[in-house]
Amino acid sequence: MKIILYFLVFVTTLSCAQDKQPLLGETDWQRKMNADFKDASKSPLKDKDRKGFKTLDFFKFDSIYVIKAAFKRTPEEKPFKMKTTTGRLPDYVKYGVVEFQLKGKTHQLNIYQNIELLAKPGFEDYLFLPFLDDTNGDMTYGGGRYVESRIPEGKELIIDFNKAYNPYCAYNEKYSCPIVPRENYIDQNIEAGVKAFKK
Repeated sequence: MKIILYFLVFVTTLSCAQDKQPLLGETDWQRKMNADFKDASKSPLKDKDRKGFKTLDFFKFDSIYVIKAAFKRTPEEKPFKMKTTTGRLPDYVKYGVVEFQLKGKTHQLNIYQNIELLAKPGFEDYLFLPFLDDTNGDMTYGGGRYVESRIPEGKELIIDFNKAYNPYCAYNEKYSCPIVPRENYIDQNIEAGVKAFKK
């Protein structure tokens, strides 16, 4: 009887271990993204897409896209209503300008703060960098992508395009997502971060 009991425990343990697949992803950030997309309480995916979900499609990590940008504060900016994919108009403010070089080209982008988000613990120094690039509509989501950052102490800010992610609208039309301002267009391929979602 004991032998049968031990065998049942062994089989149950083995099947549980097989059910729990390791998270896919090359970096910690990619694995965290996949974990969130698998989690029904966090995932933007529709139920039918989440059931068979294994991993987002990522570009391979490339250190050339971890960029030290010159950061200039723009303290005189007034809050404005950011356009979204729905009628929602959240309040944002242009917090500063980042300037950087990539493969011989110089780019300047606006970086923003979501005013409502500032009141949430942990988001006091949060910065939002939406951008468009030449991969949109082909390798990446047509509406552009987002990168997050934090207010730097000095005049330099690290932008890691390997952490560029899609708006939730790329996965589910029920979400209301900020539309990337045209002035944040990079006339190059940013082959880093999350690729277009294939349903």
